[in-house]
Amino acid sequence: MSLDILDPSLGCISVTVIYSAARKRHSFSGGGTAFAAIKENGSVVTWGANYAGGDSSSVADELRGGVVQVAGTSDAFAAIKADGSVVTWGSGDAGGDSSSVAGKLGTGVFHVAGTAAAFAALKADGSVVTWGAPKAGGDSSPVAGKLEMGVIEVAGTSSAFAAIKADGSVVTWGAPHAGGDSSSVAGKLETGVVQVAGTSHAFAAIKADGSVITWGSPEVGGDSSSVADKLDWGVIEVAGTSSAFAAIKADGSVVTWGAPYAVGDSSSVADKFDLGVIEVAGTSNAFAAIKADGSVITWGSGIAGGDSSSVADKLETGVVHVAGTAAAFAVLKADGSVITWGSPHAGGDSSSVADKLEWGVIEVVGISAALQQSKRTDLSSRGGVQEIGGAQEKMAVTALWWQANLKRL
Repeated sequence: MSLDILDPSLGCISVTVIYSAARKRHSFSGGGTAFAAIKENGSVVTWGANYAGGDSSSVADELRGGVVQVAGTSDAFAAIKADGSVVTWGSGDAGGDSSSVAGKLGTGVFHVAGTAAAFAALKADGSVVTWGAPKAGGDSSPVAGKLEMGVIEVAGTSSAFAAIKADGSVVTWGAPHAGGDSSSVAGKLETGVVQVAGTSHAFAAIKADGSVITWGSPEVGGDSSSVADKLDWGVIEVAGTSSAFAAIKADGSVVTWGAPYAVGDSSSVADKFDLGVIEVAGTSNAFAAIKADGSVITWGSGIAGGDSSSVADKLETGVVHVAGTAAAFAVLKADGSVITWGSPHAGGDSSSVADKLEWGVIEVVGISAALQQSKRTDLSSRGGVQEIGGAQEKMAVTALWWQANLKRL
């Protein structure tokens, strides 16, 4: 892992984490009702439910420029600025109030992840700072000694966090029933883990050999025994809905498991995976997958984003990233525009800020507590590196590479 704090004038933090044999892209899912978009000048545009962070007027001055990442919980956002400081807004009970740890968030933060009601900030020295609801992972005191150094990634479920350390081991805390207790697979998490993703109450970890380890509630993806033979090699990314996981393999195939109603069953679209899937994201009960040709496939509950027919013509080509809230998706296209669909009340209707999303958007990050993930991808070919973090209920658009390389997207 390498961390480069770039010239503040570039408004960007570059984070490079290269994992052997594992190719990473984005991931998230959620259950929220607001979006936040970062424009190329580092300003932030928000829309959706005011109470859930859709109204950012209280911190408007701090969001006029210099923002490089945004993450969310169910009802709050946290934004990282180019100087490594953090700005929060939304419900105080869901992490919108970070005053209790303000002294630790003034500098050095390069990644933030969330559960339904708590945040975890990863600092440049490898330490982790948490705040928000104690029972949702905001209290990390039981594992404080393990979070003082060496952490390279943090991800969450609805009420638990999982942190990957530089030696490939995993530390978990928060609600035991939501994946905070990983004792059942402790021996398999001692080394070699390169990515962790979550549903509402379960985690899935990819190891350096391409295998997947799961734990947490069996009903929502914690039990992957039904597809164990397909997860013992070749997995390069995992994403989740509220109750199911989807794993992308090196050959572009997709493996799903978990609650069928939450799209643990992808048989209805299996024949569409022939060209190779390169990214998957989820809402509460639907998935969206980007194929190698830039088109998008959706499946699952129509009201949760599984039906993309209203924007089908805009999803045939040029899509480079997809993210979701509880019941809506947003895709980023190569020209910097954003397309949304799904429940209007969950961010699927972006008409109020449509003019601001026609160009200049450089990253979309889905955040969901029911399945919030964090990821980092080596994008050296694009001249920079992107980082994604999630936490159940929001969508964020973040810039994590030089503006000078924006047109290479």
